[in-house]
This record gives sequence, structure tokens and C-alpha cells, in this order.
Amino acid sequence: MILKSHFKFSNSQRNGIFLLAILIVVFQCIYVFVDFSSEETQEDYVVLEKFRQQVDSLKRVKAEIEKPKVYPFNPNYITDFRGYTLGMSVDEIDRLLEFRAKNQWINSAKQFQEVTKISDSLLAVLEPSFSFPAWISNTKPSIDNSKNTDPNAFKLKSFEQKIDLNTATAQDLQKVNGIGPKLSENIIKYRNKFKGGFISEIQLQDIYGLSPEVIERIKNDFAVKTPRIIEKINLNTATREQLVTIQHIDYEIAHYIIEQRTLRDSFKSFDELLRVKNFPIQKFEIIKLYLTLN
Repeated sequence: MILKSHFKFSNSQRNGIFLLAILIVVFQCIYVFVDFSSEETQEDYVVLEKFRQQVDSLKRVKAEIEKPKVYPFNPNYITDFRGYTLGMSVDEIDRLLEFRAKNQWINSAKQFQEVTKISDSLLAVLEPSFSFPAWISNTKPSIDNSKNTDPNAFKLKSFEQKIDLNTATAQDLQKVNGIGPKLSENIIKYRNKFKGGFISEIQLQDIYGLSPEVIERIKNDFAVKTPRIIEKINLNTATREQLVTIQHIDYEIAHYIIEQRTLRDSFKSFDELLRVKNFPIQKFEIIKLYLTLN
């Protein structure tokens, strides 16, 4: 009796249930057979797709801008740090430095590979950036004697032939191709910031306006023969206050250096500084001038 009462409906209830069933069937058919996509929805999708493409394009542009650029350079002057950034191994860099220590010069990309024994793939990457002096590129350089009477114009000078960068005058500096009154003034102004002048030619990198090519020309005519005397700081015992006295090291970098030193239980080589957070890698060679690992 109780079960039967649940299925006992009045006429109006039965009509309502029947109408509800019809509506359900109608709405299901509409959902299945009617296309609800509108032109507006499609237009929104097109706009969204264009926006996505623009974002991807901007990301590619940013990646290209941030991509490290290798400017033309003379491979004879590759330092430990420069070789490291170019992808050379320690052994390859050492072979080059040993070759140069004998006062011998690399005159071609092929000779560079023979000396360093770098792979063909790395040579293919580096060779387009090699820049050798004109006297190497031209075995018989034509010298206009009316403009240049210096017989050594196309020869690399020895250390004895070079002028001391710490005593050079503005007139001396302006003899270098690419150095005018403004740049010579910048060099002397930078030199005078320090009592005793330059420690090394590498500090020329800090002078505003000097391109790598001009720096190489300066180094061919000038050398630091009377370097400024400094007391080097022991990297493995230096305090934060000592480290911040070094060019290009602030309190934040000094903190990270000490933190890395503690984790490593002291530094074994200067190259380990390159792994310090926020370390100014471009100034690595200058910072090394002030440090010792004793």
C-alpha cells in the first residue's frame, strides 16, 4: 500500500510530468543538433591567437637581445677568463698561454687550432670573430710613405719599445688610431683617480668610450711598466669590509663571496668566483688584481 501510493498521480501531475519529459527531449535535441558557436566567439579566438603570437615574438626578440655577443678580437690576447667564456677548456687555454709566453704569435685560425687543439666545432664558432692585425692579413702591406714614415708601423712592439702607460701624456695617447682629445683625457683622468696610476693594462676596460679594438692598439704601444703598488687581499681570509675596498665589489657581492667560500671550505682557484651569485663576471680580470690565494 505504501509503495503504491508513491506512484499514484493526479491528472494535472501526470500532465506536468509529460510536459517536463517533452522539454527535456527538446533541449537535448537542440544541444546535439544546433551549432552554438558564434562569429563573435571565433573572432575572440583569432584575437587571442594574434596576441599569443605577438608575445612569442617579443620573447624571441628579448632572447636575442640577451644572447651573449662575441665581438671581434685578436686570439693572441685571450686570457684565462676570456677563454673560459668562449668555451675553451683549461688545457686549451694553457697551450695558448704557453705558446704566447715564448713570444710567438698566432697568425691564422688554422694555427690557433694547431696550438690549442680545439675541436673543429668550436673553431667554427670562434673563427668568424677572429681579428688579426693588418700586417698579418697582408703579407706585403703597402705603406704610404707620405703619410707614415715609421718602419715599425706594422710590427708588434716589444715591452722595451712600449711607453709606460703611467707616465704617458695626452699627446702620446693620441698617436693611437682611434684616440682623440676626449678619450686621452678619460684615460688620464682614470689614471689619476688612483695614487700610483694603473696596476695593469686590463684596467683600460673600465674607461668609458674605449672599444676592445682601441684597447688592443693601446696595448701594442703602451704597457704598465711602473704599476701601482697594492697590498693584495687574501681571498680565503678576507672580511666583508676588506672585500668592499676592491673595485666592482659591493657589500652584497662580498656577502655572497664569503657565503660561497664557507660552502666550499675555502676557494681553490680564482675561477670559482665565477660561480658566486651576482658576481660581475665582466670585471673578473680586474678584481683578480687585488686578490691572492695564500
